[in-house]
Amino acid sequence: MILKGYLLFLVFLLLLYTTRHYIFTLNRAFGRQRFYYQDIMDSDLPSVSVLVPMHNEEKVARFILDRLVVADYPRDRYEVIPINDHSTDATKEILEEYASKYEFIKPLHRYGDLPRGKQNGLNDALKVAKGDVIIVYDADYLPSRGQIKILANAFKDPQVGAVMGRVVPINAGKNLLTRLLDIERAGGYQVDQQARYNLDLIPQYGGTVGGYRRSLVLRFGGFDPNILAEDTELTFKLYINGYKVAYANIAECYEEAPEDWKVRAKQLRRWSRGHNQVMFKYLIPLWKSRHLNFFQKLDGTLLLVIYTQPFLILLGLLSSLVLFFLGDMEIYTSALTLLFLFSHNAFGNFAPFFEIGMALVLDGSREKILLLPLMFFSFMFNLIYASLGFVDAVVDLLTKRSIVWQKTERFRENA
Repeated sequence: MILKGYLLFLVFLLLLYTTRHYIFTLNRAFGRQRFYYQDIMDSDLPSVSVLVPMHNEEKVARFILDRLVVADYPRDRYEVIPINDHSTDATKEILEEYASKYEFIKPLHRYGDLPRGKQNGLNDALKVAKGDVIIVYDADYLPSRGQIKILANAFKDPQVGAVMGRVVPINAGKNLLTRLLDIERAGGYQVDQQARYNLDLIPQYGGTVGGYRRSLVLRFGGFDPNILAEDTELTFKLYINGYKVAYANIAECYEEAPEDWKVRAKQLRRWSRGHNQVMFKYLIPLWKSRHLNFFQKLDGTLLLVIYTQPFLILLGLLSSLVLFFLGDMEIYTSALTLLFLFSHNAFGNFAPFFEIGMALVLDGSREKILLLPLMFFSFMFNLIYASLGFVDAVVDLLTKRSIVWQKTERFRENA
């Protein structure tokens, strides 16, 4: 009886996600679109500190520094702080080379007993940064010349605590994995993020190609060193305290997507672990917040639980098998349940099937729609590694163990 009740709960949860994805897709297709702040023309731009966390980034460091050197932003209000976090390759030498040429590049070297990890590096950089606005890029990203100004414009709105741009893989044509990640990214940003922004729900700050108010993060006590998903945590801290995240779909920035399935597995497991850490910490405060309406709280809950969902589905699959072998579920009913679970994840999980299709239409990339059936084969991959990340987060919660950061491997050739 308990297992059957769990399956009913799971089906309800998945239908809720499916409805959410349909609403977002229809909003992007036919709904009123909310414009970003790109039309604001103001010479009184905020001072900006661009932070670039780096650990053994010799393959990509020069690429992003070359982009930041030519960024269109007033030099008297602009500084770049590359955060060299215990690098053992040539990252330090590269940063010092650029610092000797450009006075606004101010490397922060972290060695010795200082704890590793992006959140720790950001906390140290916030102490020395001079900008009112912090813009963050991962080391493999390639921002356009005017992107920092576009992102900084959002902070003219006093309610905006953070801003997020759009991520686009630069190596999408490398292999099957990068092609799937490319269309997944399209659905997640072009439709999911923009629709949440349109509907005044909770668009997410993603930790790169975005920024936040330095004063707010310092007031919140900086980033929790024991949470891997510092970006998700900041999103919920902001909304719970009455601030919002702006989404700039026009601020496209290229990233290097993982080209190896093992690298992707580690990345996905880390994301799931960090996201679930935030879910455990902020689910109750989200519903207690007086700054959010019911629909924002519901959307926030579904966002927090998105990386718990694979583990719940895995339990559902196991429950179906147990019930079948116990004789409590006929083969027809069992097959329908399994078909529903697999179909939902082939077409609705990790950047949904219909959201991806709509995004590809909006982007003028209809030929990529032919890749959609292959999302089915990534289902088990996502299910396994996201579930392992959930288990990691549970162990973190129970044991209070320290967090060890694992950087995503780079594939780009040296400059």
